[in-house]
Amino acid sequence: MSQESLRAVLEVGYHLRGASVGGFYLFIYLFYCIFGFRVHVNNMQDCCIDLSKAMSQDGASQFQEVIRQELELSVKKELEKILTTASSHEFEHTKKDLDGFRKLFHRFLQEKGPSVDWGKIQRPPEDSIQPYEKIKARGLPDNISSVLNKLVVVKLNGGLGTSMGCKGPKSLIGVRNENTFLDLTVQQIEHLNKTYNTDVPLVLMNSFNTDEDTKKILQKYNHCRVKIYTFNQSRYPRINKESLLPVAKDVSYSGENTEAWYPPGHGDIYASFYNSGLLDTFIGEGKEYIFVSNIDNLGATVDLYILNHLMNPPNGKRCEFVMEVTNKTRADVKGGTLTQYEGKLRLVEIAQVPKAHVDEFKSVSKFKIFNTNNLWISLGAVKRLQEQNAIDMEIIVNAKTLDGGLNVIQLETAVGAAIKSFENSLGINVPRSRFLPVKTTSDLLLVMSNLYSLNAGSLTMSEKREFPTVPLVKLGSSFTKVQDYLRRFESIPDMLELDHLTVSGDVTFGKNVSLKGTVIIIANHGDRIDIPPGAVLENKIVSGNLRILDH
Repeated sequence: MSQESLRAVLEVGYHLRGASVGGFYLFIYLFYCIFGFRVHVNNMQDCCIDLSKAMSQDGASQFQEVIRQELELSVKKELEKILTTASSHEFEHTKKDLDGFRKLFHRFLQEKGPSVDWGKIQRPPEDSIQPYEKIKARGLPDNISSVLNKLVVVKLNGGLGTSMGCKGPKSLIGVRNENTFLDLTVQQIEHLNKTYNTDVPLVLMNSFNTDEDTKKILQKYNHCRVKIYTFNQSRYPRINKESLLPVAKDVSYSGENTEAWYPPGHGDIYASFYNSGLLDTFIGEGKEYIFVSNIDNLGATVDLYILNHLMNPPNGKRCEFVMEVTNKTRADVKGGTLTQYEGKLRLVEIAQVPKAHVDEFKSVSKFKIFNTNNLWISLGAVKRLQEQNAIDMEIIVNAKTLDGGLNVIQLETAVGAAIKSFENSLGINVPRSRFLPVKTTSDLLLVMSNLYSLNAGSLTMSEKREFPTVPLVKLGSSFTKVQDYLRRFESIPDMLELDHLTVSGDVTFGKNVSLKGTVIIIANHGDRIDIPPGAVLENKIVSGNLRILDH
């Protein structure tokens, strides 16, 4: 089989592949016929599957490699066309983004199947995951202010509020006393700087979806004692699921191109932070660590005990990467977990697990902890690894369907997956209170309630709550959008003694309602339930139709 003959078939076949999945099966059939392979299949799909059996191992490898090369060449040409549409002021930034995408796409074509060998996964050594109580027991040094001055706080601010029915950045949603996620974050850091007379800066990693709106709102913090910086994560083109070619035709992301681009996950922080120049700036100012967390995790505050452990390690050897983990509950079974893999700590996500072992991965008894995505990372180590091109993160393939019905995929990475690239990494098993994400209005109800008290931007569980655990709250689809959720509560109920709340259907709550124990409220289709003002529901199931009308 000559290279020239193979290329000729590939040219025809590649265009067939781009036309449809069926076209690709036709291409495989042509490949069989032209090169004389015996074909005994019932349908084209079987033909595709049997190719690897019919060909010799060397021939199959050659075939796959040429396919990859042809595809990469086609993608390169498409990216070059897109780059020609960039204006002079956006050319360099766009080129860096597209170069980054090409590297990720190259890896995507090279990698196959689950990225971990299940047989190599081991429980981490005991000393590799330290209990928070042990870290805290060391106390704090007298020079804690100088330790704090080595820190930079980075919040991941690339997400929109669309899942909660809101337009614009999620960080601008009001979560407590009309304070937004961003308000609370600024208040926390300002309190640190005032209390300890320090200069801890806040850095926001925005995406092209959130950057403009975020920068507009930052003006309100000009008089706060917090220096705020921003940088943008990369902008990568979504790719057609069938042709594997970019959907975008030019660099714009408005009009027809609105859905053609995406931010490639928070694993992009290393390259984007480096490319922004902020990494070198902070190192030049004497900063040594960044504390990275999701801006919607209201439990992710600066912890002085963890920071002191980083700066003044008991064994004299500093950690380059610390991941905060916490104990799993049945609600967290899909969360990534820390394992020992080939002699290093490694974050394993459910998408990497072979199907035969998914149930084992979800086991709370075997894998007892999960990643909170609160991370403490050495700035010097990020610079070293970035310059060596040595940060290794597994690719997450995220399938989407665009509004017009086109099936696409976007290639992403996760910031915590880089833990295996750093030296002397450590996990710290922290209290559940450091993991308080607000992903839904059910979460929002919890943080708006009297379960928590607010002080200097930080939420803490009320001392009046007898149990340290958070109630399980499930609000139905009528509450999904923040606007609808707020309309259904005249005031947030008293939930200090609540264990479990389920609400489904057309339900509203009057003022000063108290919920205790297990409360289930179900309004069937066509029914409505108005919980009257001052009602006390304790271990109650409410169903049917209950209307309260003004006289």
